[in-house]
Amino acid sequence: MREFPQRRQEVFHEGIVRPRGPAGSGRWVQGAHGRSLARLPWKGRDTAETPVSRSLCFPKATMSPLIDRHGRTKRKLRISLTDRCNFRCTYCMPEHPDWLPRASLLARDEIVRLAGLFVDHGIDQIRLTGGEPLLRPDLLDCVRAIDALRERGLTRLSMTTNASRIAPRARALVEAGIDDFNVSLDAVDPETFRRLTRRDIDTVLDGIAALADAGARIKLNAVVIRGDNDKDIVPLLEWAMARGLPLRYIEYMPLDAPGHWKRDTVVPEAEILAAIRQSHTVEAQPRSHDPATPYLVDGHYPLGIISTVSNPFCSTCDRLRITATGELFTCLFSPIGVPLGARLREGAGDDALAAQIARAVWLKDAGYASRPGPVDRPLTMHAMGG
Repeated sequence: MREFPQRRQEVFHEGIVRPRGPAGSGRWVQGAHGRSLARLPWKGRDTAETPVSRSLCFPKATMSPLIDRHGRTKRKLRISLTDRCNFRCTYCMPEHPDWLPRASLLARDEIVRLAGLFVDHGIDQIRLTGGEPLLRPDLLDCVRAIDALRERGLTRLSMTTNASRIAPRARALVEAGIDDFNVSLDAVDPETFRRLTRRDIDTVLDGIAALADAGARIKLNAVVIRGDNDKDIVPLLEWAMARGLPLRYIEYMPLDAPGHWKRDTVVPEAEILAAIRQSHTVEAQPRSHDPATPYLVDGHYPLGIISTVSNPFCSTCDRLRITATGELFTCLFSPIGVPLGARLREGAGDDALAAQIARAVWLKDAGYASRPGPVDRPLTMHAMGG
């Protein structure tokens, strides 16, 4: 695989980076198969245009914010657009999953209605997830409709994807309103990647290159599992560093099929850092409400580690989740959800739905830190939303 020189980078937007260069230069980082991984011009000495020039200054919601009994204000909402996925990641879903009936999935107008209620109550960041969002036929229409919520206070619209089908639609998604993309990439070694996902890596690399060529902000996510890809920690880091793509390692969480997760397969944050420090310097950075603990590698590269198991971040959690059927989960580890989709289809008005949302959020548990271990529920991660 071709190697590329490291670039200086500028940190922005919660860990997303872009390469920096001298004034007037038009360089960009090269990607897989020699394609450009970012075409980001510079103007002036220290300022640069962002790939997507979209104002982030909008009126804030005037209704009561969503606060739980532990004093945590909610600002972020994940919406699963589908439970279907074209990958079969071993830590996420069975090889032969049972899909939900299509009629049970929220329609576009139902998604937008619920999203609007959350935005009206202080949610200003929405992430579209799956399954794999690209498998939803009306994806672009969903993005455009949710993007219109910026008039009501939305400031950021993101997407999580495996990127395998995104290449031909990357530019359209950026133009429709997606501000940034999280791409799942657990290894860059083709054999390791196939063992984990049961799919080939080539289309994913093509998708990452297409996103960058479209001017998209990209962040990579990698779940680390002992015995599967723990030997790929440093190779993946160096691959991402060479291309100016920020990376977050994620501890393997007990969210898959019952009985599959084992505590000894978790590679904790301290062990990930120890592996990196064998060949790189790593400096801890001040922590924010983001779930990832931030680090700076070799003095310039931003790295994040989501250490839910070894060092839970529950005390600062500011996010909520809606499944593809409209169930609200106030915590990733909640055993049951609140059936907002069912209430909506029964004819509940906005006031009634908003009251149910507020009550569910207020009753939110302290989180994984208060009851560690596997969660007992039939819903696995592909149906919950990544």
